Amino acid sequence: MGKQTKQINKQQKTRNTTLQLKMTFKTKIQTLSSSKELIQDLKNLGHKIVFTNGCFDILHLGHITYLEQAKENGDILIVGLNSDASVKRLKGAERPIKDEESRASILAALSSVDLVIIFEEDTPIDLISAVAPDVLVKGGDYNKEDIVGADFVEEHGGKVEVLPFLEGYSSTDLINKLNG
Repeated sequence: MGKQTKQINKQQKTRNTTLQLKMTFKTKIQTLSSSKELIQDLKNLGHKIVFTNGCFDILHLGHITYLEQAKENGDILIVGLNSDASVKRLKGAERPIKDEESRASILAALSSVDLVIIFEEDTPIDLISAVAPDVLVKGGDYNKEDIVGADFVEEHGGKVEVLPFLEGYSSTDLINKLNG
């Protein structure tokens, strides 16, 4: 195959990948197995993959700001979302307030979010290992040495970013306020 044919094929693949990323909020929600090929294609095309994770129970300005800033660290933002069972184990029997389908749909509707992958475990280490992001991002309420997957990402040539925490915004505080 000639150089020009290879270049055309790469351009076509770039267009195809771009089209795949122009997904509806419903198609942005995927399993790890259904997204593996797309993630690998994006990496092969040179896209910088950013990963973050969380419960995102009641989406608020702090979350939106954080996700926008996370996206600025690369080309594709993948959000690992704790499943309902995982949130219950981490936050208590009364959580989550919104079910995983609702939380995933709201996240996927944001323009800064390219993929949402729900995970069942208490930590996203298996998901981080599978995605192998170029950048792992967490909010300023974390210390770098406490971030799950930080060692893995750095050992594989990636970087870990801790973004500033937007004071005054917390799902737990909001729930407590509503409960009086």
